[in-house]
Amino acid sequence: MNQARDLIRFPEQAVKAGQINAMGLIDEILHYVIREYRLRVKPEVIGDALNWLTKQVGDQALNDCLFFFADQFPPLEVYQRKIDLQDYLETSTGGVPNKQILLEEMVMLWLANMNPAFSPYLELFDDSDMEKNTEYREILTSLKDFFETQPKFGPEELNLIDLLRAPAIAVPHSLSGQLDYIRAKWGYLLGDYVFRLLSSLDLISEEDRAIFKGPGPARIYDYAGLDLEIERFSPDSDWMPSVVLIAKNIYVWLDQLSKQYKRPIHRLDQIPDEVLDQLANWGFNGLWLIGLWERSSASQRIKQLRGNPDAVASAYSLFDYQIAGDLGGDEAYRDMHYRSWQRGMRLASDMVPNHMGIDSRWVIEHPYWFVSVDSAPFPSYSFNGANLSWDERVGIFIEDHYFDNTDAAVVFKRVDQWSGDTKYIYHGNDGTSMPWNDTAQLNYLLPEVREAVIQTILEVARKFPIIRFDAAMTLAKKHYQRLWFPEPGKGGAIPSRSEYRLSNEQFQAAFPVEFWREVVDRVAQ
Repeated sequence: MNQARDLIRFPEQAVKAGQINAMGLIDEILHYVIREYRLRVKPEVIGDALNWLTKQVGDQALNDCLFFFADQFPPLEVYQRKIDLQDYLETSTGGVPNKQILLEEMVMLWLANMNPAFSPYLELFDDSDMEKNTEYREILTSLKDFFETQPKFGPEELNLIDLLRAPAIAVPHSLSGQLDYIRAKWGYLLGDYVFRLLSSLDLISEEDRAIFKGPGPARIYDYAGLDLEIERFSPDSDWMPSVVLIAKNIYVWLDQLSKQYKRPIHRLDQIPDEVLDQLANWGFNGLWLIGLWERSSASQRIKQLRGNPDAVASAYSLFDYQIAGDLGGDEAYRDMHYRSWQRGMRLASDMVPNHMGIDSRWVIEHPYWFVSVDSAPFPSYSFNGANLSWDERVGIFIEDHYFDNTDAAVVFKRVDQWSGDTKYIYHGNDGTSMPWNDTAQLNYLLPEVREAVIQTILEVARKFPIIRFDAAMTLAKKHYQRLWFPEPGKGGAIPSRSEYRLSNEQFQAAFPVEFWREVVDRVAQ
């Protein structure tokens, strides 16, 4: 549909999957309401309606209208040519005469055309040929007269036609508004449809957020209830409140030092003593070295493929928690640690607990530790670019539209080259802007993932007395659920995740303890 529309001149005409889904759900719910009317009020009502119409417009006019409708909007069996249209009209499906099924579907067609919020998608259900070639309008007018003679239904005791039209009359220009109306007014009728309705609203919300123009308006958070949870922070040691910290992006700093001293300075153990003396004399007693860990080679490759030949990998897209080999590895780190400590400076490091690099050791060896799905969440996604993996057993591909800046996909593709198993793993994302396309999001619903990260934190803590946790708020249970496994009706933070909604009870069962509380307690042990 989008390919057939002039979106260059009229971008507002773009078709969105959430809107199509909402229309389909509204149609399905209206069918459900008719079914509930038949079950609760009058089982034979559609048959009686056909008899009424026969008397009002005549048998031939009614049959001609139903035949023309089924020709324009054929039932599946007719469309697949498994049955002749005339034979279909004279037979039944599941014990229900097909004429009754067609009459109900024809009512749905009319309701769609009468609904202003459906009008942008008229090519799916345009009934203008029906009006020109049959007694369609007269039949529907007479049908409403029939339902005026029948028992009323619904919360406001309306005739069935007025009940079915009520959402479009109440909220004429908004599909999400009509779904909200249905939820508020018809909730007691809907049963399990309530959860699908909430998911449909979430999908619309996701699409509205997926334009990636930034974080949007500031939100005022409600902190009510936080006072009910007793804090158990680690006790401060004497030195902690007096830390004066300076941050150094390690590769930038080494390049600056190389130019200053007019010699290659590429390793931690090559940093001159007088540089550390100067920092200590300036009053710094903490040195935060950003980018010490072995970084993702895929991160650098992505930046190069996008036109930056001199780029280095992101400091927050990690291959593994090892001191980078080109910085001298553990040996150079120990030298730097010792010399800094002699001058009263503690080393500090970053840690990224919520994601790893897309080609990290964990992605290669433990793909099920990450938030993933078995098929691409959006049909427009394609993964035909360069393989970013260093391991011949696994293929790693980011979504093609990154390279021409036309999209920012929420997943990348991981292929097991030996078994053919394919996973679409979500990029790290905090729900405020675009996904971080060189990262893979860890699945904290898995206890083995939480344990692996805690063990890694303990290893980092044995090297660095000061750790800065990147995007730590994303692992608070409140935010982790909001981002990755939202409650029905509360999705929209990350496109496609509302499909994997969990009730609060399900989420709490899988993720029972706040991760950071567990970290504090384990570090204390």
